Amino acid sequence: MRALAAVVTAISALNRIIGHVFSWLALGIVVVCFTVVVQRYVFAVSYVWMQDLYIWLNGAMFTAVAGFALLRDDHVRVDIFYRPASIPRKALIDLIGVAVFLLPFCVIVYLYAMPFVQRSWGYQEGSANVGGMPGLFILKSFIIAFAVLVGLQGLAMAGRAILTLAGRDGMLPERLRYTLKADHLTEAAE
Repeated sequence: MRALAAVVTAISALNRIIGHVFSWLALGIVVVCFTVVVQRYVFAVSYVWMQDLYIWLNGAMFTAVAGFALLRDDHVRVDIFYRPASIPRKALIDLIGVAVFLLPFCVIVYLYAMPFVQRSWGYQEGSANVGGMPGLFILKSFIIAFAVLVGLQGLAMAGRAILTLAGRDGMLPERLRYTLKADHLTEAAE
């Protein structure tokens, strides 16, 4: 059980670090988008590569931070049964949800995306727009990163649920344990 707690903690730490780093891309998106608008409407100048850049930054950010969002329980969920549930029931719902829905979804995304990404790397795909950014193959690789990071966080969720159901959740850091709080957004900053 200690090994399981260590794996859950390590995966969660990895997604926390990646989430904090890639969330800074939001600032880059705003700056680039603002620059594009000012250039276009004030100076009547437009660069296609800059328009590609803020769209690509957006795609990279959202795919990279998906595992972090799952860690923070920020994904959309139907709370009819989950929110008022006891901690063991929440753990059971998470365990079943990960096994039946999340992990199969991540495997399917990975399997279908891998040939798509490999083909893109094979011919060093760039933007379809003339004057656009090179390196679209790097952005497409974030699809694989998405599947891996969300899948890993799903495994961490399953591990946390198993520890909770076994009565061993005390092995986890406080921030990774289940709570009965109605609103997870009121928790202290990480």
